[in-house]
Amino acid sequence: MAATQHISLWMEQLGDSLTPRAALPGDIEADVAIIGAGFTGLWTAYYLKQQAPDLNIVVLEAEIAGFGASGRNGGWLIGEVLGEDRLLATLDPAARVQSRALLHDIPDEVGRVITREGIDCHYRKGGVLYCAARYPEQEVRLRQQLADWRTHGHGEEDYRWLEVAELNQQLRLATPYGAVYSPHVATIQPARLVRGLAECVERMGVKLYEHSRVTALQPGQLSTAHGSVRARWLVPAVEGYATTLPPYGQYQLPVQSLIIATEPLSDALWEEIGLRHGEAFSENSRQVSYGQRTRDNRLVFGARGGYRFGGKLRQDFTLTPDEITLRRQLMLELFPMLAQARISHGWGGNLGVARRFQPHMVCDAAQGVAWAGGYGGEGVGASNLGGRTLADMILGRDTLLTRQPWVRRPGSLDGWEPEPLRWLGYNAIIKSFVWEDRTLKQADSPVWKRRLAQGVAGFMEGLMQ
Repeated sequence: MAATQHISLWMEQLGDSLTPRAALPGDIEADVAIIGAGFTGLWTAYYLKQQAPDLNIVVLEAEIAGFGASGRNGGWLIGEVLGEDRLLATLDPAARVQSRALLHDIPDEVGRVITREGIDCHYRKGGVLYCAARYPEQEVRLRQQLADWRTHGHGEEDYRWLEVAELNQQLRLATPYGAVYSPHVATIQPARLVRGLAECVERMGVKLYEHSRVTALQPGQLSTAHGSVRARWLVPAVEGYATTLPPYGQYQLPVQSLIIATEPLSDALWEEIGLRHGEAFSENSRQVSYGQRTRDNRLVFGARGGYRFGGKLRQDFTLTPDEITLRRQLMLELFPMLAQARISHGWGGNLGVARRFQPHMVCDAAQGVAWAGGYGGEGVGASNLGGRTLADMILGRDTLLTRQPWVRRPGSLDGWEPEPLRWLGYNAIIKSFVWEDRTLKQADSPVWKRRLAQGVAGFMEGLMQ
């Protein structure tokens, strides 16, 4: 039990409710077999059962529901998908408006479900503050981003500039330069959501087996050490763990995200910090740091990440002292008033990143396989969109969801380059980001050096897309 509780702060807070469910008891048959009891798999099961209650649906989980990224993330529920403006640029203006409304509604759709199903996951729709907070170039870049959002049709109601005085009313940072506020983000306790969804789909009649790792799949059948499942439809909802199920690993590369949390902070400290309404926040460097205030008054703070040669999964997320120290130092640059606050938790997870940073939902009716992923760190919200979309595609429905540009044809996805190209590319990009960050933090860095660092980092960032 202790091993599962220490997956993350979120999972630890659930205590005895993490008792594992039974494993697959032997060979069975189903209409739909889903691999993975994370957000994508459970949302898919939920929306399938809503629309087709008679479907026989089975979910197989290698560990316990929420063991993967769904129980480890930073708790942001975002009304967008990664790279949405690039994707929506292919649509006509009327279709773009529809697609944006669909994305912006994601937090509200999740809110409707958790209200209807009685899932208490500490949902607060307080929006997000994208902050320029560590050097003046961040303000320039953030204002450019706001102008770009305007170019793509986002209005003042979607993204709004906050001058320092207005920002200070919501969040007080050590060196604020301004921020962009968007209302299309909620914060949650993600483990409560994923475990609540698991209980919900079981009540709807879905069979959920834990400690049932899928070892092989072929059209119409999944195999585990305990037995097999024959099904018309297979749904590999594995995201960052796609590397364990060829060929999906070539489309969803695992990277690691690392997070720390403080002990519960005093009311006096929160008066200094702000975040009274459940706002999420981030700091606008290329190596983004982000956070939220939890219901029990902790500051959860995530920053930086990692990639392992060959796309190898990280198994042990007990953070090293150096990993905790780096994130604590970044946190203190923003919130020096937390110098005496104890870091009570540190954890991380594997998430999936698609080539060109394009999330995808794919349905191959001939093979009877449907999958979604490549959310790139925005999976809490994007997985809800993915689950709804996969449900419609499996049921053969032509809907607004199935007509979106992130819905891809089988065989149309770009795969990742082979090693050592990925490893070399990742390290070159990260080194350019680190050099830029260090250069811009130094107030006495000459102008030519600051411009060069930004130019190199900007060029390397472009290679990712």
